[in-house]
Amino acid sequence: MNLQLHKSEIIHRNLKIDITGSKSESNRLLLLQALYPNLKIENLSNSDDSKVMQEALQVDCNEIDVHHAGTAMRFLTAYFSIQQNREVILTGSSRMQERPIAILVDALQQLGVEVVYLKNEGFPPIKIKGKKIFKNKVNLQANVSSQYISALLLIAPKLENGLKLTLEGEITSIPYINMTLTLLQGIGVETSFIGNTIKVKPKATIRDKTFVVESDWSSASYYYSIIAMSKAGTEISLAYYKENSLQGDASLVEIYKKFGVETIFLPQGLLLKKVSETNSQSTISLDLKNSPDIAQTVAVTCLGLGLACELTGLHTLKIKETDRLVALKTEIEKLGGKVQITNSSLSIETCASLKENIEIATYQDHRMAMAFAPLALKIPIIIQDASVVSKSYPTFWDDLNAIGFKIFKR
Repeated sequence: MNLQLHKSEIIHRNLKIDITGSKSESNRLLLLQALYPNLKIENLSNSDDSKVMQEALQVDCNEIDVHHAGTAMRFLTAYFSIQQNREVILTGSSRMQERPIAILVDALQQLGVEVVYLKNEGFPPIKIKGKKIFKNKVNLQANVSSQYISALLLIAPKLENGLKLTLEGEITSIPYINMTLTLLQGIGVETSFIGNTIKVKPKATIRDKTFVVESDWSSASYYYSIIAMSKAGTEISLAYYKENSLQGDASLVEIYKKFGVETIFLPQGLLLKKVSETNSQSTISLDLKNSPDIAQTVAVTCLGLGLACELTGLHTLKIKETDRLVALKTEIEKLGGKVQITNSSLSIETCASLKENIEIATYQDHRMAMAFAPLALKIPIIIQDASVVSKSYPTFWDDLNAIGFKIFKR
């Protein structure tokens, strides 16, 4: 499904948007719930990824297809490693079979887990034979994806002797590691994170516990972009967010001050308000190593506002749903922008005007579709394969329509 977005403006300025629970929190809690059934979850994400995760943890079959869900692939690899007397094949889409998993598999093999690659060495599909794990020390490369680290940490309290995880290299996406540790602590698991070493003590059972998942900050990023590109005084309310968030993408609050967006925390959410214009002569410089999922949003915001930017810390973007650095360069240049990329950075030159009615390819990547949508406040634009947003935010187009975006099927 392709969508035509006509040039739009925000007309329902006082509307409150209810955003589903964080995919990152939900998928961690779903795995913990599978290990500790007396854990209850409220405001669970309605994303495709969380649905895939939930179904995979409930079905009793020998082959599980996670489609495009990278988090599910990594977390389930660890989960099925400790399911004794069960043999499972984990597979996914063609893109998933190009996304590396060797770092996690190597770590599990250090612990004695039996994992076999079924096609290409280092990539899904894989066959896992679950067993009881007694070893408790493992080294892991920490500069590729924090999800490998979180996958191990989530199963750690169910290992016979817990886990001592030594991280090698510069640690990426630390907020996501801290999110995992905080959730473990929330169910009574003892953890420590000192220097490059994380320790998790074993815990056989937990007391009854209910978690209310905070709404997804990555999804909020698109509204920050919308407000940044809107007229002064434009407001949007989002539910349900809290000031002391576990999510790394809460850095949006500080980042979007650079674009004249003020964040006001309310009892059950937050209010975004455009309070000032950004100096068009300035260059936005940001290190996004702790919040790489908002890189596309920030890049497109800069493009829409005619601002130059230099974004660094983006090395994980090459192994996402697509190579997001290449995808951003390709699509921004179609719109008339000038982009330079390296393996870990992206820069955009000041662009005075954008080409209209350009078709934006989304590469089976939900964030490509949603990041480019706010440009409809500046120019008419076409989003290809727009239904891809269901991966993380199924009601995205309905919510944009509700605040005034003019959206039509093509």
